Amino acid sequence: MKAISLWQPWASAWCSPLKIHETRHWPINHRGWLAVHATKKIVHACGAELDDIICDEFGPHWRMELPRGAIIGAVNIVNCERTEDVYDPQSVSERDDNWLCGDFSPGRFAWERREFRIFQNPVPYRGAQGIFFVPDDLFPKAEAA
Repeated sequence: MKAISLWQPWASAWCSPLKIHETRHWPINHRGWLAVHATKKIVHACGAELDDIICDEFGPHWRMELPRGAIIGAVNIVNCERTEDVYDPQSVSERDDNWLCGDFSPGRFAWERREFRIFQNPVPYRGAQGIFFVPDDLFPKAEAA
């Protein structure tokens, strides 16, 4: 299965109702399931608005409790668009969680996911930059996407 590594809390946010789009400076051609790897790095200072959103979803101790250094779930990629085609910055509501969880600056790309799965037992794994492959037999049958 193809996979991508993301820093926490963005890895967990993408495998939750919060974040529909992952924003990158490059497009993705892949459609279908993509494993989400949470890096060992965690971003402690995300800004007040984003911190409130993350605390609401994962609890006040998310910095200590979110899994790291593991494949935590998978998302079903259905589309990739330029960020300026996804959101008009003038029309974004004050608390649009998806908007606040990404960088929708012009010239970037928004990878849209539909379904998502969070694994009950994260799979310890070393991530990599960009898109990388993870052996399918690493996932328990019940959790394989």
